[in-house]
Amino acid sequence: MSKVAFLGMGVMGYPMAGHIAAAGHEVTVYNRTAAKSEAWAAQHGCAAALTPAAAAANADFVFCCVGDDPDVLSVALGDDGAIPAMKNGAVFIDNSTVSADVARQIYDAAKAMGVHTLDAPVSGGQAGAENGKLTVMVGGDDAAFAAALPLMECYGARVVHMGGAGKGQQAKMVNQICIAGLVQALSEGLSFAMDAGLDTDKLLEAISGGAAQSWQMVNRGETMVKGEFDFGFAVDWMRKDLRICLEEAKRNGADLPVTEIVAGYYAELSADGFGRNDTSSLIRRLSQF
Repeated sequence: MSKVAFLGMGVMGYPMAGHIAAAGHEVTVYNRTAAKSEAWAAQHGCAAALTPAAAAANADFVFCCVGDDPDVLSVALGDDGAIPAMKNGAVFIDNSTVSADVARQIYDAAKAMGVHTLDAPVSGGQAGAENGKLTVMVGGDDAAFAAALPLMECYGARVVHMGGAGKGQQAKMVNQICIAGLVQALSEGLSFAMDAGLDTDKLLEAISGGAAQSWQMVNRGETMVKGEFDFGFAVDWMRKDLRICLEEAKRNGADLPVTEIVAGYYAELSADGFGRNDTSSLIRRLSQF
């Protein structure tokens, strides 16, 4: 069994760290709000640390799941950051969704200190984290991936090595680009159905078995029709992810016209006070909820 640190006890990190502990690893956790890490430690019979450095000092593997580029840089390389405190040969695995540039920056800085890094963003939402069924897209060196794979499999049903540093983050960008278009199309279709007076239960039964079927339709179609939007991944987090996608597209020359439009729609929802709704709330723009 390995000594593990997990940094970030949010709706994703809390259960992910729990799966690692349940597999028998010795886990120490850190969270900016100490009450969350203390609650996790009490629940799992493990330890909580007051700084990322203290959590990471003796760990073989350090996991991180926080919000945005500045948060990851602070936890990884800032004052009392994890990586300078890590022992030679240890592996830092970042499950946050951030820019590929930051992933490469952390990789280069850690390599100079004798520490391996993987950018390993996840998809599957809060339910996937709680059930240990996340998809993990990983960038980094082969040896680091092989070493960390058994631990990532504690919370990941599908763990795929995408290539070198930053490739995991770029793969997650593709995931978010696809979701944005799907949710907008589903919103338009369901809004059309309601305006046409269709029985939406029968409609979803009919089309969810055909070519229009998607995870979003199966898992969010019914709740979208009911105007229920409290299912995990929030509008404001999606806005952050799509901002990263659009910034990367400017660098590599990709054209993302639909993504840019949907990002604007999410900005409207946030401005209207719906930033904590889940991403399926795009239908609010088209129907009265």
